[in-house]
Amino acid sequence: MRLSEIKAQLSNLDTIGFELPNGQMVPRHFHVTEVGKINKSFIDCGGTVRNEVVVSFQLWEANDYDHRLHPEKLVDIIELSEKVLGLPDAEIEVEYQGDTIGKFGLDFDGKHFLLMSKQTDCLARDKCGIPQEKPRIRLSQLSMAKTNGCEPGSGCC
Repeated sequence: MRLSEIKAQLSNLDTIGFELPNGQMVPRHFHVTEVGKINKSFIDCGGTVRNEVVVSFQLWEANDYDHRLHPEKLVDIIELSEKVLGLPDAEIEVEYQGDTIGKFGLDFDGKHFLLMSKQTDCLARDKCGIPQEKPRIRLSQLSMAKTNGCEPGSGCC
């Protein structure tokens, strides 16, 4: 989800909810403690220099049960961050503390924002020698036995 998309969704909500990949909700008394711009420059395993920019939100739980972050307040925080930090309309990455700090993608199901698990990947598969994944087929789908005239149980194999 891009920054412009979360702002559009927030304008239609009365409350904000974040759902973890396991279906549990982030406690309602969370705070957004950071909105930032992360610039990542790196070289992939194929030698290609790459640059990525993401907008980072950090969610934090406090023992503050009296205050809830309302959609219009989060929009205000986002708009201030856009102005001060020059945030682009980039993909959002959400940090949230579980056993360790987790980084999640963000989606929306019409009611809640969904924290989506992120996976690592090879960006240069064509250059670093990782074989293409072969399609899986069932032995029962093989027609070789019939093409050479050998049937199971016929004794020719």
